[in-house]
Amino acid sequence: MVRTGPDGALWVVDMYRYMIEHPEWLPNAGREELLPHYRIGDDMGRIYRISPVDSAPLPIQDLSQLNTPELVNALDSSNGWLRDKIHMLIVWRNDEDSKEPLSQLLSTIEQVKSSLNPALDIQGIVLTMFDARNNLSAQVDADVRSHFDGLVYDTVIPRNVRVSEAPSFGKPALLYDHKCSGSLAYMQLAGELVRRERARQAA
Repeated sequence: MVRTGPDGALWVVDMYRYMIEHPEWLPNAGREELLPHYRIGDDMGRIYRISPVDSAPLPIQDLSQLNTPELVNALDSSNGWLRDKIHMLIVWRNDEDSKEPLSQLLSTIEQVKSSLNPALDIQGIVLTMFDARNNLSAQVDADVRSHFDGLVYDTVIPRNVRVSEAPSFGKPALLYDHKCSGSLAYMQLAGELVRRERARQAA
């Protein structure tokens, strides 16, 4: 697996694990049989950190120490790992305090639109990492749709191991496994996006 790490360096993970999936996301069928094998291989492998010779990796920030508004403010980070982790923490916390700063992000779009780029617009909001087995996911879905009525796409992107594996093989998810639930959802989203755009242009 290769991706940007929390310190801004490129992390290359060479590992062996019998299972990569967390037990929480295992299907009920066969879960008990697999749990004894979950930790097999956790003492194997290594992580290489690659950074430019003229700059050291940045300190790794403990995001758990940030309150919810501070997390939302940090969503503008150029580090994709940090944005993904912040997204996860905001969803997991299910904190009412996130609504106001998230709404302020939308107002920032409006300010830029009015003063710098009148053509700027938010075409839609996509719900990702959705787990239908998790009550929190359903609650977040309902809250977002009620708060951003009309902006949220009908298509949701589920949590999917195959999509997560694709970058490790240097492939887009659609080329890595076009039949997995994550890839199918992205194809459905593409169709919905095209239909929305055609309807917008025809209006």
